[in-house]
Amino acid sequence: MLVNATEMLKKAKAGHYAVGQFNINNLEWTKAILLTAQELNSPVILGVSEGAGKYMTGYKTVVGMVNGMMEELNITVPVALHLDHGSYEGCLKCVEAGFSSIMFDGSHYPIEENVAKTKELVKIVAEHGMSLEAEVGSIGGEEDGVVGMGECADPQECKMIADLGIDFLAAGIGNIHGKYPANWKGLSFETLDAIQKLTGEMPLVLHGGTGIPADMIKKAIDLGVSKINVNTECQLSFAAATRKYIEEGKDQQGKGYDPRKLLHLASKQSKLLLRKKWNYSDQLTKPDDNLISKKSRILVMWDFFMDSKT
Repeated sequence: MLVNATEMLKKAKAGHYAVGQFNINNLEWTKAILLTAQELNSPVILGVSEGAGKYMTGYKTVVGMVNGMMEELNITVPVALHLDHGSYEGCLKCVEAGFSSIMFDGSHYPIEENVAKTKELVKIVAEHGMSLEAEVGSIGGEEDGVVGMGECADPQECKMIADLGIDFLAAGIGNIHGKYPANWKGLSFETLDAIQKLTGEMPLVLHGGTGIPADMIKKAIDLGVSKINVNTECQLSFAAATRKYIEEGKDQQGKGYDPRKLLHLASKQSKLLLRKKWNYSDQLTKPDDNLISKKSRILVMWDFFMDSKT
């Protein structure tokens, strides 16, 4: 059963760790993330951009796939299905489809309009037991057609949005979607600290988790970040592993052309190898290391599931 993300992020904030949001793009990605979360006994947020939702034929299809997969795989850890960078109209569609959480990205509106639309959505999600993420200050780069210039949010505007009754807040602090350029100046911890002081117990969200150094991730968590989004890194790893499979001619060996082989998740043998390599245990170690280790494990899973093809 899907849950909203409110409780898991409140616990993360209080425990000084972060929960990962990993965007899904198809069945294989969803299966990999759910299995990894279950093996790590860790909550997880499945992010769905509007572009990915359209690619998978619609939000109702996504809800059906995730719910069915959770039942068939016996997933017992908390899982939230979350709209990523949603428009106002997209948010309403996801409410109707059965998502458990939504993000309204009003960062490209004047703050007054962002406040008005967010306020309306606060009432709607409350009626459906969902969680709501809002954004102030656009995230740099481009993700599925959502383009942001990249800026540092105004802490006072962050407080205005937080006070509306949202559940968690994304704020631009110099982070970007996609690959970080070599001349990237890093996260603005001064901005993050100011936002944290004004928003109090509100869990904060760090978009663009790919490419941010581990020390910055840990400092961001210390300053109130409780949710970290990862997408590009998974895309790069998946693309590289697929390229390797084709370039090595495995698609021409036997029935290697079968999409179930090309896109098959880790076999039992490769999962045992994963456990050995990453020293899986029933209990996670330090909470603030949870996100980083989980992120790495999912990426390595992509590498192994492609390497394990026969």
